[in-house]
Amino acid sequence: MQAGPWPDRPSFLSLPERPTKPRNAGLTHVLDKGLPLDAFEATLDGVGHLIDVWKFGYGLAYVDRQVEEKLKVLDRAGVKACPGGTLAEICWLQRCSTQYLDWLARCGFGCVEISNGASGMPAEAKRHLIADAAGRGFEVFSEIGSKDPDLIVEPDVWVDEAARDLDAGASWIVAEGRDSGTVGLYNSEGDVRTSLVDALETLSAETQVIYEAPLRAQQAWLIRHIGPNVSLGNVPAGEVPSVEALRLGLRADTMVWSSNRVEDQCST
Repeated sequence: MQAGPWPDRPSFLSLPERPTKPRNAGLTHVLDKGLPLDAFEATLDGVGHLIDVWKFGYGLAYVDRQVEEKLKVLDRAGVKACPGGTLAEICWLQRCSTQYLDWLARCGFGCVEISNGASGMPAEAKRHLIADAAGRGFEVFSEIGSKDPDLIVEPDVWVDEAARDLDAGASWIVAEGRDSGTVGLYNSEGDVRTSLVDALETLSAETQVIYEAPLRAQQAWLIRHIGPNVSLGNVPAGEVPSVEALRLGLRADTMVWSSNRVEDQCST
């Protein structure tokens, strides 16, 4: 059993192994929809040890007067800070990507998400922006997939795009699911597109994929299908502890699965 991310965690249960921070697997990636500073600080104080990436959703980083103060809080908590990809797409549309990256650096962002699912940005332009950001020292999260619910999803296309974005300099692949959980990885009912997840899992072992999974059923499915150390994205800030409980098999959705895994580990 693992001691856990805090020293006084109880240890009488046999639980799945979880790496401690900083980690390259099993990330919890939070989507911030506009928390005020006091709630933001309270969240980081209470569950910052469970959070790996904090994404300022939509274009909120651009309008938040307290963003630089929040970045300092995140840095102290050991949490990566990242603006949402939509902001990068808007800057590309307005031909001010260079100014955008300059601004992120001045604010203190160490990460940037690059996507093209809303703007129609060509893949070549996306990879150019990835290379530019990586060359400036940013840790790049490349989101793949479209926000258009009517677009046909082709697993081979996603895998090819992921591989090319990694070659361009991306450190992480983010699989599109939005905050609704009804596009990209999921159909309009929120059900997981199994073939898409299986295709992404064929990428090299070094590839870090974050699966956007805002809904509990999606989180539980991914944990059961891939394991407790699947990286989950767009987790609502208020649900971080319950996601960790899902990973550890402390909720009904993953209880039997987790117990079986622990038994298998003990018998080997």
